[in-house]
Amino acid sequence: MAQRRSSGEGMLRKKNKNCWECRIVVGHDQKGKPIYKCSSGKTKKEAIDNLHKLIETYRGVELTEDSKMPLREWLEIWLKDYTGSSLKDSTRRAYMEVIRSNINPYLGDKPISLITTNDVQKMYNELKEKGRKRCHPIYGHQLSNSSIRKVHMVLHQAFKVAVKENKAISNPTNGATIPKKLYTEMHVLNKEQLEIFMEVIQDDAEWYDFYYLEMTTGLRRGEICALKWSDFNQGKKELTIKRSVGVSEGSKLIINTPKTEAGERTLLLPQSTFEVLQERRKISCSEWIFPDMDEPHLPMHPEKAYRHLKTLLKRADLPLIRFHDLRHTFATHALTSGVDAKTLSRILGHTNASFTLDTYTHVTTDMQDKAAEIVGGFMSDFI
Repeated sequence: MAQRRSSGEGMLRKKNKNCWECRIVVGHDQKGKPIYKCSSGKTKKEAIDNLHKLIETYRGVELTEDSKMPLREWLEIWLKDYTGSSLKDSTRRAYMEVIRSNINPYLGDKPISLITTNDVQKMYNELKEKGRKRCHPIYGHQLSNSSIRKVHMVLHQAFKVAVKENKAISNPTNGATIPKKLYTEMHVLNKEQLEIFMEVIQDDAEWYDFYYLEMTTGLRRGEICALKWSDFNQGKKELTIKRSVGVSEGSKLIINTPKTEAGERTLLLPQSTFEVLQERRKISCSEWIFPDMDEPHLPMHPEKAYRHLKTLLKRADLPLIRFHDLRHTFATHALTSGVDAKTLSRILGHTNASFTLDTYTHVTTDMQDKAAEIVGGFMSDFI
């Protein structure tokens, strides 16, 4: 019985007058037969040098037969079998679209063990310069920095598991350069604009409670739409955030957990906000605090809230900001009014206070200037 060749074992042979071949065992298939990685050289010395490079590259590696699997096949397996319940349905669909539209057209047919950092970098560059390959010959729109970062994130996670499962020798995304993260410019209503907005919502009986709660808590759109009366503790004047409403393909509503683990939180309501909800509770006939006006057994559809915001802004002759900018408006005015970053972080459902500070740098910079003036003022008494 032939002895099983060990991984890392190298071999050298002369194929013909002008070619020497070297190969190394990098793993074994299901029957125990060796899986080889080959190279060659015009001279024996060149082939030996290449053999040493192979040995160094594949040192300690024991690939399986699945290492020959095309990337598209592995990505499907990874998404199905290795992400489990950790992904929300909406996130899973987003990953599938990233794979289908951006990764598979470039690298989908290449075996996972043969994909290099250069392959990955070339794909990122192509996506940035020309866009999706499936739109050939004109490719389509160039991908934004954030879109390419999403491609990188998906590919990095998939290869991380592939390495762990001995399907690839290393993660080729580790050495690739990705575009810098560009933050979407936030638009905040200033004090005068905020006063106008609050006056406009007072004349809108159907939506007043909704937007008053938003402007005094800074909830995410999906969170405020998903509130139930069971989340409202009248005795303690608290509101607990337990879920979020999302929208699937075809505008079907999906009830999820909050965006982050820190998103599950309990807020102590301002007295005025508590009174608004208390009065609303008396006339409500739905389990939802803000039910869909056409179908009260369902929560408010996030798109309806967004569209009505545009109506209110046009009515008030205010900038057509995004719904999320109402959250930014709340946070900005809270900080400038003296709410500390740690407390605000908990209210907003951020993972930590440093994220809050990074997000609202424009505010904290002004606050630091004021702090410097205050410190300079009282310290001058000791000079």
